[in-house]
Parts: sequence; structure tokens; C-alpha cells
Amino acid sequence: MINKQNLWFITLFSLIMVLSIYYLTMGEDTFASLNVNNNEAEKTDVVISESDTLVALKVADEEALVTKMEELQDILLSSTATLEEKNKAYDELQNINKNEASKEAITKKIKEEFKLDSYVSIDGDNIKVTIASKKHDAALANNIIRSIQSLYNEEKYITIKFDN
Repeated sequence: MINKQNLWFITLFSLIMVLSIYYLTMGEDTFASLNVNNNEAEKTDVVISESDTLVALKVADEEALVTKMEELQDILLSSTATLEEKNKAYDELQNINKNEASKEAITKKIKEEFKLDSYVSIDGDNIKVTIASKKHDAALANNIIRSIQSLYNEEKYITIKFDN
């Protein structure tokens, strides 16, 4: 059975995870605009560098993630769910956390190495990356694939799609 202490733990853990994902997906421009000295007379313009497609993909993915997490939490907190169902829901939550961490690592690596904005989707061994770039280059895609594969010990199936 899940008692109140476990319920609070799961609730706070979920909140921390959602806030962490939000924090990690915030652009550096957002933080730079927050650190602007209030005494400065000049205005700073924040330029959004991500394409509309990447933003739409990220929003849709986040909405699906929140919905899935709510369903899994309902199973964990249900008094009618069996122990096997609760264990499966817990394992799925762990898998979601692992995938989100991998997505963030890949996005950060692409941003640091190639100075490109990207959207990453992970489904098992399949990794799909959408890159916001006007340059559609096979050599660049190959370099990105090699860079992503270097993060893993086992072979992953990585696809790169360019979007401008």
C-alpha cells in the first residue's frame, strides 16, 4: 500500500522532475535577460533562435510526457491496482526519467559541439533528432550521429532530420 509519506514523495519527486526539465530546456538567452542590471538605460532584445517546428515538437512532447506521468501516478496511487501494475508503472516512470536525461544530454552535446538547436525523441534504441539548420549536409549529419553514438556503449539507431 502507498501511505501518505510515499504519496508526498511521489508528488514532490514529480514536481521536481518537471521543474528540472523546464529549467534545462530554458535557453541561455532567458537567463541572460534575467541577469541584466536594472540600472542600465539600454534595452536588450531577446532573439529566439529556435524554429517554430522545434518549439511545437517540444511542447507536444512535454504535453504527452505530463499526461503519461499523470496516468502512471494514478496507477501508483490507486488502491485497486495490483502490486504488479504498480511495479510496472514505477519502472515506466524510471524509464521516462532516464530518457529525459538522455534527451537533455544529446541536446546539450549538439548545442555545444555544433552550435545548433535540436529536438530529440527517444524510443527504445531509436533516437530521432530534428536539427534547426538551413545547412542540409550529409557530412554534418554523420558527425552529429557519431557524436551522439559516443554517449552510448551499445549501438543506437540514430536518424537526423534538418528543418529550417
